[in-house]
Amino acid sequence: MIIFGTKGYLHQLAILTMVCGWCGNPAAHTLRKRVTKFTLFFVPLFPFSTKFATQCTFCGGEQQIPQEQADQLLAQHAAGQDGRPYGQAQQQPGFTPPGQGGNPYQR
Repeated sequence: MIIFGTKGYLHQLAILTMVCGWCGNPAAHTLRKRVTKFTLFFVPLFPFSTKFATQCTFCGGEQQIPQEQADQLLAQHAAGQDGRPYGQAQQQPGFTPPGQGGNPYQR
């Protein structure tokens, strides 16, 4: 008697802030990787299915995405949302940080 089957594994890769396609709210989304492995005698041997998805933490809507898009989202997450490393704030145009520049109302 040979016992075989499948077992699924769910890996959370990142938490991203995006606009949800279901509810339209800017909310946190979890990027997940679901791997299904073939098992023989309850021992996982090899993966035969890998799927990526994002899930909105506000409404719970889930969307399957291709691996290329998941890799791109992970790269953006690693570099920060706008390409800058973490810890560097985004400045508004025309904004001068305190202590860097003179007061325009002072003569």
